Amino acid sequence: MDEMTQLRELRADAPVPDRATLAPGRQRLTEAASPGRRVHRLRADWRVAAVGAAAAITVAAVLGTRLGDAAGPARSGPASTAGTLRLDSPAEVLNRAADVLEGRPAGPEPRDDQWIYTRTVRAARESQEGAPSTRVEYGPDEWVRYDDSAAARHGKDSDYRTAREVYRAAAALPDDPARLLAKIRSVYPTGDTTEDPPETEAQHSFRAMGLMVGSYPLPPAALARLYRAMATIPGVRVTGHLVKDAAGREAIAITRKEDGIHEQREILLDPHDFGYAGLRFVVAEDYEYALSDGEVKLQTVKFKAGQILTSEARIRAAVVDSRGERP
Repeated sequence: MDEMTQLRELRADAPVPDRATLAPGRQRLTEAASPGRRVHRLRADWRVAAVGAAAAITVAAVLGTRLGDAAGPARSGPASTAGTLRLDSPAEVLNRAADVLEGRPAGPEPRDDQWIYTRTVRAARESQEGAPSTRVEYGPDEWVRYDDSAAARHGKDSDYRTAREVYRAAAALPDDPARLLAKIRSVYPTGDTTEDPPETEAQHSFRAMGLMVGSYPLPPAALARLYRAMATIPGVRVTGHLVKDAAGREAIAITRKEDGIHEQREILLDPHDFGYAGLRFVVAEDYEYALSDGEVKLQTVKFKAGQILTSEARIRAAVVDSRGERP
């Protein structure tokens, strides 16, 4: 029996915590781990970054190295619904994905009284050099009303949009990639303060793109337009082999290095049907970070290129008629 099975059985009778229960702990982790980073985008841009995590908490279970990548030759791409796919060009991958999605029929838009069910695995790994590989994991079921307007007005972060808002904004996106990117930047504005500084246009576009393609549901034709526009964002790359998401599944990683820091944002796609699979933050280059309490240096944490800082995988999503209903 593996460790994950043992862990699940150990807590089999325990109730699954909801987002409100988990949020304070995630916020403390994020604030401790990300000095100087914007942390108010917790729901849409979940990041328990590895910097300083060991100094912030003690993790009870060592869960192994299940977030490792599946290395392979750059040209031996996955078998998908569109045939064998070469992972050496983001334009080829994203335009092929768009071709497949454009041929799919769109279902009816959900009713305002329906709910969006999702199950997501989120994980962060301790990154201190020489320490055991440790994983902090959250994976609750969640139900949110399709028209969650009341909740959106009370306590949601600045990037929160209801599923209905995103669905309708996506359905109305123009075909032209430049106009489309300008539109999604307006849906998810950048910051304008010292605590929440503005982004470059390319980084803003890629962040907003991740937020929109990660919403559920989206019309297939709208997702196709988003993928075609994503391919035009400066700095976008594709990893030349399949990677592993937080649930251990293989995924295509569409990446862009974050401006001014040493990590990259990765939007993960299912290699078979090109649906959204998740999001990762990965160290882009070797670097060191000095931890301090403001006055006294505590320790230096070393990071290696390729280390996974945080990873999120959406493992199920569906439209249901009531809270608590599972597909």
